[in-house]
Amino acid sequence: MKKLILLTAVCTTILFTSCKNKPDETTVTTAQKEVTTASVQEEKNELKFTNKQFYDADGNFLEEKAKDALIEMLEYHDYPIFDGLREKIWLTDYNKGNYLELGLASVMFVNNETDQYMLMDIFLLPGQMLGEHMHYAAKGNPAKMEGWLIRHGKSYIVGVGEDNSDQFPQVIVPNSHWDGKTTTHHIIEAFEGDFAKLAEVESAHWQMAGPDGAVITEVGNVHTNEGVRRSDPAMN
Repeated sequence: MKKLILLTAVCTTILFTSCKNKPDETTVTTAQKEVTTASVQEEKNELKFTNKQFYDADGNFLEEKAKDALIEMLEYHDYPIFDGLREKIWLTDYNKGNYLELGLASVMFVNNETDQYMLMDIFLLPGQMLGEHMHYAAKGNPAKMEGWLIRHGKSYIVGVGEDNSDQFPQVIVPNSHWDGKTTTHHIIEAFEGDFAKLAEVESAHWQMAGPDGAVITEVGNVHTNEGVRRSDPAMN
């Protein structure tokens, strides 16, 4: 009996000492995560662009320079740079000479006019505005009804509805867009994973990227270039 008691006491002492000396796995794991997160943040350089880098001395829009900036932003967000992506990018500065603040880049993955469905990714540089526009029926296709999934960054999605622009003083329409005007002022602040849709068919809408730019997947019934009309007459 005495031997049993003594053996139990020894085992208890060993177990206690082992637990006491065992490192706190939760603390170590948390610390490792913090270090890893900090390392990732340090590796990402801040996105900084100037409008001057997108134009030559004569004011001609340099599409390849714009694509350089877009690829840099996509890499920043860990967007998959697949073979042929650069060649697929369509972009425009709306002939305004202010691509940094007013422009659009996209990749159309599918636009099936027979079955009437489409899928595309939109790329907006930090603070860049996608000009206000509407979609109408054209060439046998209906007016486009669409929605947007924010994949990376943040986008201010603006359309018809109550004017709440006073809640978003950071959303400033550049003067190069219709002297700083738009017809719609209802803003939805959309973050990664958020989905928003066009409020009404044929209604005016536009977007502006947040400080880290925006990668947006757009889905819709079908896109028809001839059906697009822009609020700024100089952009049509």
